[in-house]
Amino acid sequence: MKERWFGNTGLKIPAVGLGCMGMSYAYGTKDNLESIATLRRSLELGSTHWDTADLYENGENERLLANVLKTERDKVFLATKIGFRFRDDADMDRPYGSIYVDGSKEHIRNAVPLCLERLGVKHVDLLYLHRVDPKVPIEESVLAMAEFVKAGKVRHLGLSECKAEDLIRANAVWPIAAVQSEYSVLTRDAEAEILPLTKKLGIAFVAFAPIARGLLSDTLDLSKLAANDFRAGLPRYTEEHRENNQSLAHEFALYAKEKGVAPSQLAIAWVLGRSDHIVAIPGTKRRTYLEENVKAADIVLTAQDYAAIDAIVKRHPNVGERYSTRETKFLPKK
Repeated sequence: MKERWFGNTGLKIPAVGLGCMGMSYAYGTKDNLESIATLRRSLELGSTHWDTADLYENGENERLLANVLKTERDKVFLATKIGFRFRDDADMDRPYGSIYVDGSKEHIRNAVPLCLERLGVKHVDLLYLHRVDPKVPIEESVLAMAEFVKAGKVRHLGLSECKAEDLIRANAVWPIAAVQSEYSVLTRDAEAEILPLTKKLGIAFVAFAPIARGLLSDTLDLSKLAANDFRAGLPRYTEEHRENNQSLAHEFALYAKEKGVAPSQLAIAWVLGRSDHIVAIPGTKRRTYLEENVKAADIVLTAQDYAAIDAIVKRHPNVGERYSTRETKFLPKK
């Protein structure tokens, strides 16, 4: 597995890591045995950057990872996220309307020890603030997280889906190692400010959903997503945009076939090729897709490839927003 410098930390980590959310949360039926096998296979393939969060099935994803971490902790660059809370009356079968942001120092001080306990580890390598709490100064949240760095329980700090102002203010009070945001052929919001700013500041950019939540793999029938698959409620999977996006994915796959690669590999390679400070964490709960994804680190795209991919997107302009109003309320205001 090719590695890249992880921002200004002096560390190198795999160019392609593993997003673990879907193993426990949001993407339909769980298969813990296959997920654990996928985690173990990722270590064999060198995809040793694992990304989880306390939000994912209310801590169950962290507990899942603990099954492997108990014997393989030293092989993993482990990242988790805090800053969301579930309401007391949350329906865990349909939890998306039952969460809220809490970046207070009181919550952070309580949340991090619970993450460590569920993961069964003494420290995590990277702790993110999952979302910036608009009611709490970012400095307060970051300094509360930094208490765990000082205590040796966290190695580095990061922010997820922040705006440029948040990053500048946070980095002024404690070194921020990474910013995590959605980034793909279809989601390029980060290019406006965050991507160039992280590059300038020497901060790693961690791209989640580089395959556009599976859309660009051309393996999904967008009309047959399970009721407990949260993509079924996202604009890009609704009837208004479904035909456009199914056609876009198919044309993207045809171009990948011409290059002799899988469409998912082409999508990840597109992300990695945008800048050398980017690492990607495509999510999967299956070994087959993991084995496919990690090979993207070896694919080098040309300017002609980028132009061809842009042309495909332009021929299918009705892509839709990445989130519904249910999710956008947790994103920073422009």
